[in-house]
Amino acid sequence: MDPILNFFSAHQLQLIAIAKNTLLTLFILVAASIGAKLLKRAVHKAVYHLSKQDEIITKLLTTMSGYIVYLIALVIILDLFGVNTASLVALVGAAGLAIGLALKDTLSNVAAGVMLLFLKPLKKSEFVEVAGSAGSVTDLGLFTTVLETADGIFVSIPNSTVWASAIKNYTRNEKRRMDLTIGISYGDSIEDGLAALKELVAEESRILPLPEPQYLVHTLADSSVNLQLRAWAPTPEYWDIYWKTQRKMKEKVESKGITIPFPQRDLHIIQTGNGSNSQERELSIPQ
Repeated sequence: MDPILNFFSAHQLQLIAIAKNTLLTLFILVAASIGAKLLKRAVHKAVYHLSKQDEIITKLLTTMSGYIVYLIALVIILDLFGVNTASLVALVGAAGLAIGLALKDTLSNVAAGVMLLFLKPLKKSEFVEVAGSAGSVTDLGLFTTVLETADGIFVSIPNSTVWASAIKNYTRNEKRRMDLTIGISYGDSIEDGLAALKELVAEESRILPLPEPQYLVHTLADSSVNLQLRAWAPTPEYWDIYWKTQRKMKEKVESKGITIPFPQRDLHIIQTGNGSNSQERELSIPQ
């Protein structure tokens, strides 16, 4: 016991200081944990309200606020144990510069992610087409943008690629135009065909009256006169209206006595016999 007592007597002040700093460290960690939770809760509530319920940017800023509290607590703890925090900050800065040069492509994803989060060309649950992929946005982080395609495929795209690409957002606008085309025979009345399309629109109350629907002769094709209906629908109901209207279009046009032709080609076959006799036949061959 004597060596232990002698060691305690010789280093009493240092041991007391270490015990004191250890207790303060535990107190700081507990306070940091509680403070981080309270700050994250406050940031989440404020950002969620200010960002108009944008879950992605709310999640990012909430997480970052928690990290900032723990970082401040770490600096205080290091200072308690006599670590030169100024030198440490300089060292971390130099290391950060070296790491930044080595990971410039990764950091470009971070910069692009920040721009996407604040400029908001896409948001969670919106259906977009970007970088050759189309799907609903499930997550937008600092490094990647995650989509889920219509057939349930997971797609992860680097933020720098998303930022450098044209983004088609099919959900952002309140209304979308649908273009429906149907072919009628050259022998049928164009006016009757257009009247059938007008009746079709009148039966679908969800089609918007403004902008007004358009009824057009779209193309004069090889085997048919193609009529087109251009009408606007609310974006949330776009596909339901589109498929329902297209399904009813055939029956509505045929109810007017109009035929929907299939592609065909007329061939003229000339048969030559002995002498000057020759015969010509005409065949219609479906394509």
